[in-house]
Amino acid sequence: MQDQPNPAPEQTAPESVVPEAQATPVAELEKRLKDAEQKHIYLYAEFENFKKRAIREQQEAAKFGWKNTALDLLEILDNFERALLFAKPDADPALVDGIKMVSQQFKATLEKQGVAAIPTSGQAFNPDLHEAVGQLPNDLPAGTIVQEQQRGYTLHGRLLRPARVLLSAGPKTNSIV
Repeated sequence: MQDQPNPAPEQTAPESVVPEAQATPVAELEKRLKDAEQKHIYLYAEFENFKKRAIREQQEAAKFGWKNTALDLLEILDNFERALLFAKPDADPALVDGIKMVSQQFKATLEKQGVAAIPTSGQAFNPDLHEAVGQLPNDLPAGTIVQEQQRGYTLHGRLLRPARVLLSAGPKTNSIV
């Protein structure tokens, strides 16, 4: 066996002392790793937010996506109500009862889907829910709904169609001119 010569003490550097040329790449790699970890955390959080937003939008579409169809169906319901309103006194009672039953079933089906009528009679005018189409002199305070011209509806709490109403112009005043 041949003995290998021991390297000179000045040729080996102690392990605790890292030459400056090696410290810079290590620090740079650590910094790049931390940056990559931060980017990963940010992207993960962003993706989680995207998933929540997509679920919420999907629920909104299921809840309100049939708004146009609901508006069309309300026109049919209006026609049923007009038919009942203008039914002649000598009309066949069975026919009138049948129209009433279909109208009630139609309303119940719409209510199950989140469509609700807006209350009007005797209510204060609310421009978010009502559309004023005229005024009538009345003993009620001005701005109170006196008559409903067309029923309004909401869909899951959102306005679907405003109620068209006549408002009280307030009591008549007799003034001497």
